[in-house]
Amino acid sequence: MKVSYYPGCSLHATGKEYDLSVKAVCKALDIELQEVDDWSCCGASSAHMTNFKLSVALSARNLIAAEKDPGDVMVPCAACFNRFKSAQHHLRSDETLKKEVEGIVGGQFDDTVVVRNPIDIYYNEIGVDTLREKVKKKLTGLKPVSYYGCLLLRPPGVCEFDNYENPVLMDKLMDSLGAEPLNWACKTDCCGGSLTLGKTEIVVRLVDKLMFMAREAGANCLVTACPVCFANLDTRADKSRGLPAFYFTEIMALAMGLEGPETWFKLHNVDPRPLLKSLGLF
Repeated sequence: MKVSYYPGCSLHATGKEYDLSVKAVCKALDIELQEVDDWSCCGASSAHMTNFKLSVALSARNLIAAEKDPGDVMVPCAACFNRFKSAQHHLRSDETLKKEVEGIVGGQFDDTVVVRNPIDIYYNEIGVDTLREKVKKKLTGLKPVSYYGCLLLRPPGVCEFDNYENPVLMDKLMDSLGAEPLNWACKTDCCGGSLTLGKTEIVVRLVDKLMFMAREAGANCLVTACPVCFANLDTRADKSRGLPAFYFTEIMALAMGLEGPETWFKLHNVDPRPLLKSLGLF
């Protein structure tokens, strides 16, 4: 399988362990990634709060660039995924806007790519049965709660990703690895997103609630697919309440016996290695 790949800004910077783990897992699953040529920032997460046309044009430029290889474009970052899907929605529904944006970016939007998150591709194209066969180290004792956050799921008519009230795809991926994903009430709650610098006290309060609820559910870690969510979970929790957080692809790579987790886990603020060692997984 070959797909276009849009890493976005975070995966080449603060979320590089997500980028590296996505690439490692894709290689192991025979998914060939072709990075979108000359990609640029999609406008996440503030362009839509600044200028509507700017927010559409920034993502439209990348969609047009991805159309050089029509088909699926994998967008791992939840914020980027949301902006791509939103831009597609507006370009499809407003011909006047489409023409104006095409003039702004200097290209024609042909709507020939399908915007997908790796969760979707791993689950629907590879399948949990194949993933189980790839497991070299069953993640017995790991009890994650899946944290989807806001941007993969909302607005549901635009994102069209899983059940927006009770998403389950990431949980099913974790189950296929031998982990014990737990149900909890905060799968889609907000972590405060990009308020982490401007309104830190709000983010601290929201993340502390998430950690409290994760512990109440019996979890010993959280998994996510959003660099902004991961940054908040990993840096803003009270030290007495915080649990290790992982990108879901890091967990997949660990279970599949791939190289990389040792390097990636060193980048975490909350070191997950003591937990993994206590479970005999590292």
